[in-house]
Amino acid sequence: MAQAPTFAELFDPDFLAALAPFELHARRVARDGRPADQTSRDRGFGLEFADFKSYVPGDDLRAIDWNIYRRLGRLFVRVFEEHRDLPVYLLVDRSSSMYLETPPRIGAGLRVALALAAIALRQHDSVGLYSFSGVLSVDARAAAGKHRLVSFAERLAALDERDRTDLTGTLRELAGHRLRRGLLVVISDFFDPEGADEIARTLAECRHRPLLVQLVKRADADPTLNADLHGDVRLLDCETNEAVDLTITPATLARYRQSYQAFNDRLNRYATDHGVAIVRIDADEDVLEQLGDVFETGTLTA
Repeated sequence: MAQAPTFAELFDPDFLAALAPFELHARRVARDGRPADQTSRDRGFGLEFADFKSYVPGDDLRAIDWNIYRRLGRLFVRVFEEHRDLPVYLLVDRSSSMYLETPPRIGAGLRVALALAAIALRQHDSVGLYSFSGVLSVDARAAAGKHRLVSFAERLAALDERDRTDLTGTLRELAGHRLRRGLLVVISDFFDPEGADEIARTLAECRHRPLLVQLVKRADADPTLNADLHGDVRLLDCETNEAVDLTITPATLARYRQSYQAFNDRLNRYATDHGVAIVRIDADEDVLEQLGDVFETGTLTA
């Protein structure tokens, strides 16, 4: 199995400095947080003017715009945007399939996790680290503070390989933790034995707003890029050790491509139907360049 990046490889000052222009925002933030940089779904009496609304009994009299009243004879109140912190929960796949190839997908996954943590902590948001394979692991509970980035990187580098994937079970277990509603970033290859339909159903029940980061390789879509896949082969599941003997034929490859396309189409359909962002990162390519494309306008809105 390939090795994940060490702390020294992960905590790269040049990599972190290049993240400075990026911002991470959520379309909706719960109001029950502390003041920070995210715009709450609710309107209140903060610092940034948002709109006017007609006065109704119970509104704060201090917010009435008397200039409008003198001109129109009607009462309007000024409404301001309230800014709250965004709890960001990073859920990192550490199952065996993430460590299988060279370079392993876990390397790209950890760099994405560190990048999002650095951006969120800089915005005064709280960040928590969770990892999963067959079970859920709480690696760092959500907390804020830019000073936490070093320890966060240390915890990421300490994640080791586990066995099988159970993303759907993990999401159900995470729901039982009753965390404050926030942004749940799932970083995985999404190769769960339950299949894409069950992943989509479980995500749809999630109380958090998901952001999906799918770690891919070109050979996922085109298995002919793998020189070993020809003739009679025995395929071994790296997580269950189950073996399948088959003959690689054009028809076999065509069925595989159809299945893989259907798998991605199902994830895409879930994302479209629920207004969820899905980001695909090629684990063989430079992560920073790809993040630059994701944050094309400087801001990723999830």
